[in-house]
Amino acid sequence: MAPSPAAAGRTGRNNNNDAGLADPLLPGGGGKDKYWVPADGEEEEEEICRGEDGGRPPAPPLLYLTFKVSGVLLHPYRLLTLVRLIAVVLFLAWRLKHRDSDAMWLWWISVVGDFWFGVTWLLNQASKLNPVKRVPDPSLLRRRFDDGGLPGIDVFINTVDPVDEPMLYTMNSVLSILATDYPADRHAAYLSDDGASLAHYEGLIEAARFAALWVPFCRKHRVEPRAPESYFAAKAAPHAGPAPPEEFVGDRRLVRREYEEFKARLDALFTVIPQRSEASVGNANTKGAKATLMADGTPWPGTWTEPAENHKKGQHAGIVKVMLSHPGEEPQLGMPASSGHPLDFSAVDVRLPMLVYIAREKRPGYDHQKKAGAMNAQLRVSALLSNAPFIFNFDGDHYINNSQAFRAALCFMLDRRHGDDTAFVQFPQRFDDVDPTDRYCNHNRVFFDATLLGLNGVQGPSYVGTGCMFRRVALYGADPPRWRPEDDDAKALGCPGRYGNSMPFINTIPAAASQERSIASLDETAAMAELEEVIACAYEDGTEWGDGVGWVYDIATEDVVTGFRLHRKGWRSMYCDMEPDAFRGTAPINLTERLYQILRWSGGSLEMFFSRNCPLLAGRRLRPMQRVAYTNMTAYPVSALFMVVYDLLPVIWLSHHHGEFHIQKPFPTYVAYLVAVIAMIEVIGLVEIKWAGLTLLDWWRNEQFYMIGATGVYPAAVLHIVLKRLLGMKGVRFKLTAKQLAGGARERFAELYDVHWSPLLTPTVVVMAVNVAAIGAAAGKAVVGGWTAAQLAGASAGLVFNVWVLVLLYPFALGIMGRWGKRPCALFALLVAACAAVAAGFVAVHAVLAAGSAAPSWLGWSRGATAILPSSWRLKRGF
Repeated sequence: MAPSPAAAGRTGRNNNNDAGLADPLLPGGGGKDKYWVPADGEEEEEEICRGEDGGRPPAPPLLYLTFKVSGVLLHPYRLLTLVRLIAVVLFLAWRLKHRDSDAMWLWWISVVGDFWFGVTWLLNQASKLNPVKRVPDPSLLRRRFDDGGLPGIDVFINTVDPVDEPMLYTMNSVLSILATDYPADRHAAYLSDDGASLAHYEGLIEAARFAALWVPFCRKHRVEPRAPESYFAAKAAPHAGPAPPEEFVGDRRLVRREYEEFKARLDALFTVIPQRSEASVGNANTKGAKATLMADGTPWPGTWTEPAENHKKGQHAGIVKVMLSHPGEEPQLGMPASSGHPLDFSAVDVRLPMLVYIAREKRPGYDHQKKAGAMNAQLRVSALLSNAPFIFNFDGDHYINNSQAFRAALCFMLDRRHGDDTAFVQFPQRFDDVDPTDRYCNHNRVFFDATLLGLNGVQGPSYVGTGCMFRRVALYGADPPRWRPEDDDAKALGCPGRYGNSMPFINTIPAAASQERSIASLDETAAMAELEEVIACAYEDGTEWGDGVGWVYDIATEDVVTGFRLHRKGWRSMYCDMEPDAFRGTAPINLTERLYQILRWSGGSLEMFFSRNCPLLAGRRLRPMQRVAYTNMTAYPVSALFMVVYDLLPVIWLSHHHGEFHIQKPFPTYVAYLVAVIAMIEVIGLVEIKWAGLTLLDWWRNEQFYMIGATGVYPAAVLHIVLKRLLGMKGVRFKLTAKQLAGGARERFAELYDVHWSPLLTPTVVVMAVNVAAIGAAAGKAVVGGWTAAQLAGASAGLVFNVWVLVLLYPFALGIMGRWGKRPCALFALLVAACAAVAAGFVAVHAVLAAGSAAPSWLGWSRGATAILPSSWRLKRGF
């Protein structure tokens, strides 16, 4: 599909400076966009007319294009949603009219469950009825702003542990940020090391040294991506620089050799640093403890290899180190090739952006608020050192995959339509090294490529962690322009007391509000006292940090609740999906780590719903459909309470003493309703994956992992909220997701076959065992009992449900099999053997009892043993 004529006339994608951004709306952009049509033609015509009108200056160009789903898909999509809603209402009304069941207590549970499933489906579906796609145009941003006129950007990278979050990933993130296509004097990188590890600090020193070679190389040859690990791992070596191919090949070979030496130095730090500490015993400065020494022989002020007083986890001084100072505004060309400098950088700007290391102070007795507290500390430090009006945040395992990403985000922030009212721009999360079939739904395409596009047509996508650009003043608690009076922006931010006692920090707020950038004029020594104050534990006491200012505290999902706070104040957000992907990261491909990740998300969601940040309590600035979306995103784990009941129904009808057991009568009518409402939701899903550009595999993995989460993880999240909110206890402990570095002799995707047993796995194992037993018992009874056709049909309905549950739990079963999970046929054989064993046991017991006496009542479920599917089974949900 080609863009509109007006768009085609102003879209300059052939500019080499924009080589990193492929326009998916131009020919060759991919078939997934054929269902999208331009939606801002009228605004472009207005822009042209203003330019031709002699009395008015031309309007600034539109920096992004808006597209909506073609009516060919959108109208049937909405119609199917309406039809299914009517069917669900009729079904619930029919159930209430026919209160006939073999167990009325269970009937009431199922009716409430069906109502809940219907409501959650409607909440989820309603926010996706007006999907919008917005495509940025960085070439127009270049025409509107030269590099010197671009606003500043501060980039936050967060990490904690150099083992669970491998340091090589973190340093690649840093290098990709330093090398991105953005003026060196207009952006700065801040690494927050919340573990205060010397390994991270010295690793950053090594990264800064290697950056002096890597960054000019990237600029000279315009390579993509600009994270060296990903770049050198790629089979192809794309570049767009003017240098001859032979020069590029020689430069690449030399840089790769230097990179291998850089990695070796990073690995050596874990040996070198402990060796230094061996010489520190008895040192007067360490009071007899074994200090962890820096390269210059002085004790490291952060955590030590062997914990000691004031040098251990949760108890250490605050540290701010400027690794690379802010560069000047004038380009600085490098040296020509020589015997001591084999790369020719004589035509390349070799300046490097500012790079800062931060480890905030930690003391016993303080709640340090985990990642949210670390980012708020970065917010204050960056204000004192660079004070960029826009902020990007990254997890330590994510890197810039498209060097145009910063410019793309600014297209939304600086556009004349909604730019001033946009608080953040969220990018999708994409991952490397996920197994080809995405067994554990790490890519989460249904959420990122369908749900967030739906929210893009309302008030904007939710904030979902890494890969997000913020407007600094929005984080400070300012109201959006359309909701505040026409006065000084600084006054609109409120009284200074809400920000703490640092007047130098408070004085930076007006500049940030006016989108100016004020680089600190003090050197590091003069500014150190102020920097240490703003990262001290006690700085936030009596302030609004973590509530009305900065990232929100006391909720595990600090990202979602922070985005909600911004939307609640009336700010908008934008969703930006680029080709190639803007950012990429590393996902947990071990089953247990993936489940812990989902536990943290679902538990944090419930915390938000049962707090004063509940979407139902938001004010009038939150749009109604946005409120619906947030309600759905925070309350969805409650579905597990009803899902588990349905999954364990075989326990009831296996042991029931009557010949038949039905939750709802008349059973044929009930089954007809079930087939209708379930079939419609699957048809709606098939239409959805068309406009979202998904595959059937993406959709199916989402179905499967929702069931896995609903049987084990979501119940744990509900338990967490009961313990924390109702009983006043600490709740379930949320574990940091470990991202292991696959290297050495380990095979690719080796973690996929590692089994780390956890109590979190137990409920799902029980559900599988119950449904396997049901299938086996039914087979055994079919052997020993004579069934009529009607009885066989009734039993088959129940067995279809049992088999369906096992099919949905298939990835989980492979995960707990470990190495045997490489052979799916082994799982099939195991399930068949288990069902056969249960059937054989049933037949043997029946034969023994039949020879001696009447069979016990629990064997009398011979006719129509049925299980009941949830009528509004909602399986397509993002995590």
